[in-house]
Amino acid sequence: MKRRLLALLALFVFCQINAQQNPEKELGIWYMYNGSHKISDKFSIKSMAHFRFFEIGEDMQQYILRFGVNYKIDNTLSATLGYAFLDTDTTFGLDGGTFGDHRIYEDLLANHKISKLSFAHRLRAEHRFFNSQTGHLLRYQLGLSYPIAEKWSTYIYDEVFFDFDGGDAYNQNWFGLGFKYQLSKVAKLQLGYMSININNQNLDRIQLGIAISTDHRKKKK
Repeated sequence: MKRRLLALLALFVFCQINAQQNPEKELGIWYMYNGSHKISDKFSIKSMAHFRFFEIGEDMQQYILRFGVNYKIDNTLSATLGYAFLDTDTTFGLDGGTFGDHRIYEDLLANHKISKLSFAHRLRAEHRFFNSQTGHLLRYQLGLSYPIAEKWSTYIYDEVFFDFDGGDAYNQNWFGLGFKYQLSKVAKLQLGYMSININNQNLDRIQLGIAISTDHRKKKK
């Protein structure tokens, strides 16, 4: 009996260790805040804070803080210049330490509609500074959204990353879909799922987010 219990215990420990070595077997979660704050007819402030976990409720993989200034070129086109800081744990289930990643980024954004279907294009260049190294990424995201009720909408997107530091140009791909709910005039909630393909791994993530949009322009008398 004791041998069976010991065998079961060893099997349980082995499974736990094996799972900790393979993040593909876990369902992770991202808690997200995104903000857009108009300060004039042409300029707005963009802000973002994400807390990303390997597993639901524990083992933080990364947190990222992003800040930028957006300039509205016309009703369909805008550009953003900003800075981001990422703190990343490159391991899973182990206390392997983290490293900081500073980034300068530029966005070119285009939006248009076909009937009720909204299209959003984002081309992003990122310049990374980490561990006394530099890196450069080019990202393109295509997003579609469609209203399904007065306060509800659904969305789907795909984003591909390209690396310009030698080796393979393809870096990773993000695919996501979900729902958004207009909580108030300034707040919108998001619930979604995202699949990440990176380094020959496929990672599954739940996304829980809130987006805040405010208008600080002076009212015309």
